[in-house]
Amino acid sequence: MRPLPLSLGLAVLLASSAHVLAQTSYPLTLDNCGFAVTLPQAPERVVTIKSTATEMLLALGLGDKIVGVGFQDGPAPEPWTSAAAALPVLSDKLPSQEVVLEAEPELVYGGWESNFVADGAGERPTLAGLGVASYVSPAACRSIKPAKLTFDAVFAEIAEIGTIFDAGGSADALIAEQQAALAAITPDTRGLTALWYSSGTKTPYVGAGSGAPAMMLETLGLDNIMADIDEGWVSASWEAVVDANPDVIVLVDAVWNSAEQKKTLLAENPITRQLDAVANQRYLIVPFPASEAGVRNVGATADMAAQLAGLSFTP
Repeated sequence: MRPLPLSLGLAVLLASSAHVLAQTSYPLTLDNCGFAVTLPQAPERVVTIKSTATEMLLALGLGDKIVGVGFQDGPAPEPWTSAAAALPVLSDKLPSQEVVLEAEPELVYGGWESNFVADGAGERPTLAGLGVASYVSPAACRSIKPAKLTFDAVFAEIAEIGTIFDAGGSADALIAEQQAALAAITPDTRGLTALWYSSGTKTPYVGAGSGAPAMMLETLGLDNIMADIDEGWVSASWEAVVDANPDVIVLVDAVWNSAEQKKTLLAENPITRQLDAVANQRYLIVPFPASEAGVRNVGATADMAAQLAGLSFTP
């Protein structure tokens, strides 16, 4: 899956023209997961935690603002691979508050709200008291339950990050590019069902009805067998999966639990090896960072649409 490039055509020109009339005014105050964030100016020094946060800034051309990264989920894809590889790594896991503060950030941008804990990057009120702002990807809020995720909500995060950094022109252009790519995806009309298998062995952790997996499956025209559960992800049972017997299984490819490992487990597990999708190798593959709300969702959905079109369902 290749991420979408930033358009350099008409969308950029239109977005840039609009941005001249809508530059960010500071101090900027916004509500983020129920927490008031105030920025006196566009941040020049940012720590990003999780790949979704890092890749968001890279996609907006703001990589030069990143002074440290932590808890990355794998190498960034092109065209950001080289830029991401050159970023200072604070920790392979969740960096401590001490390590974060040593980077002297003005903003800490986290992909998960759980990144901001006392034994992690620091609690948000504590960081604010030290003059460090914090921002959580809105789809990952937990103190306030987010609404069912839509692509419009993903685009809204892009726009909000553009506002924070006074980079509205870049944000508008990226949104326009992704909207065009999203509109080009033709949903499958065969009435197929699907399981989104994220992780887990004895107990599968799967995509449920309100997060990024649900959003992407719906766009693909696939009926999520866990759609009635109002969560982003949920711990299910293999028995429930077997009862549903999905036509297609989406395998999340992660460094710690690869798609190939999942294929082997499904083929060797006596409970799952008789599933139609397993017996016929009807798999779609999605990289882990693209499975969470962010700039890679549209590209990953388009890539899975192409994979789906190549699957055979002939008896």
